[in-house]
Amino acid sequence: MLKVMSLMRKKEGMSFADFKQWAEQEHPKFAMKIPGMEAYRMNVCLTENPEGPCDAVSEMWFASEDAMAAGFSTDAGKAAGADAAAHCAHRTRLMLNETVVR
Repeated sequence: MLKVMSLMRKKEGMSFADFKQWAEQEHPKFAMKIPGMEAYRMNVCLTENPEGPCDAVSEMWFASEDAMAAGFSTDAGKAAGADAAAHCAHRTRLMLNETVVR
C-alpha cells in the first residue's frame, strides 16, 4: 500500500482560520473524488505556527504508484491539485511505505 503525504503551507495573506476551514471542509470534497484512492485524511495544526514546516498534512492511500498516477491524471485528480495550488503557498509530497508498529 502506497501512502502519499502532502505537507501544505497556507497561501500568503490567507488567515489560518480560513485555511483550516478550507482544508477540513472544502478541499476534501475535491480529494475524495480521486479515482483509486482507498483512504484520505486531513490533519490541520492545532494552532498557527509560522516557524513550523507546514499548516496541514494530507494523507492518501493507493494500492500502488500506478494507481496513484492514474488517479492524479484524471479530471478529478487535476481539479484537486488545482484547488490545493489555489490555497497553498507550497506543498511537499512524500510517497511512503507505511509500517504499522502498534
